Amino acid sequence: MSKNPVLKPFATSLGTPEALLGIVAAASTVPGILVSFPAGWLSDVLGRRKLLLASGIVFASAPFLYLFVFSWWQLVLVRFYHGFATAIFVPVSNATIAELFPAKKGEKISTFSSATILGRSIAPLLGGSILFITANNYHELYIIVGAAGVISLFTALMFLKEIASTSSIKHSKVRQGKKIRVFQDWSKIAKNKGILVVGLLEASQYYTFGAFEFFLVGYLQDIATMNIFLIGIILGAQLITISLTKPFMGKLSDKTGRRTPIIAGSLIASFPLIVIPLTVHFLLLLALSIMYGLGFSLVTSSTPALVSELTQKESYGAAMGFLATIMDIGQTIGPIVSGIILASTLKYIGLFGSLGIVILTTTGIFFTTKTGKT
Repeated sequence: MSKNPVLKPFATSLGTPEALLGIVAAASTVPGILVSFPAGWLSDVLGRRKLLLASGIVFASAPFLYLFVFSWWQLVLVRFYHGFATAIFVPVSNATIAELFPAKKGEKISTFSSATILGRSIAPLLGGSILFITANNYHELYIIVGAAGVISLFTALMFLKEIASTSSIKHSKVRQGKKIRVFQDWSKIAKNKGILVVGLLEASQYYTFGAFEFFLVGYLQDIATMNIFLIGIILGAQLITISLTKPFMGKLSDKTGRRTPIIAGSLIASFPLIVIPLTVHFLLLLALSIMYGLGFSLVTSSTPALVSELTQKESYGAAMGFLATIMDIGQTIGPIVSGIILASTLKYIGLFGSLGIVILTTTGIFFTTKTGKT
């Protein structure tokens, strides 16, 4: 809610130059690229609970800093700080879940992911309602966001009290002897061919997702000439599909293995990307959006669990951190490259076609690489 829908109008009210609005929007994603991997590794060393509480402190404190923002560059700094919350929380949470539910990690990680998507879906509606009621009082909204952050921190303090990271217990003697060699630990992940290939596939999925989410709106407005209500239905259907199906897809991958859902999901997701710029019919575009969401759900419900299976238990955090980093890189680059393609003579056919090619290419690499059992 601190981002949607308040961030752009708040940034505009501060006199942010139009050319720099993208920097304000991207400021919170930079920590994901910088610290997700180190944060995951630190959770292997210090224990999951400490890192989860650290992210909780950022979640609780960051919203109140917006109250002291009076210029656009201050907003960039606050957004950058706020980004550390998610950058730490997501990979460490995934590692915690994989550790607590070894036989159901696909299902449980996917359920967690669905919860985050649900929160992201509710935020614009709730935030917009608060702005409407308060006559666009940005500070009041951030106070409410801060209160939610404080509540989540105290919730974490209660629920995490008894959680002790298995990996941190096993490695306590290593920590006490100060024999941890950080670059060697990281290089093990970076040299793991299976993890690299899964990371590449994950990056391609979020490369596509970031571009698809952003440019589909333009296509529906400019080419399909749809109103904002119909556009909302098409975009909302995709998010609902992802959030509702992810736990079931994760459970499926627990039973059938990771490779089959990943390959099938990639093929399913690539088809709508190629077909979308060939039609302007609402029902067909709605079906294609749902189909893309289903394919994306199949893939991303299996990749974190597969990565955890390609490394040792005591390295879950580092592996999840690496996956989160590569995901953020893909999601950041996708809209940039796709925008360049859109500006060329290829237009939307080239844009969406290139997204389909990216997925099919990385799927081919994954298919020909031995990663996991089936």
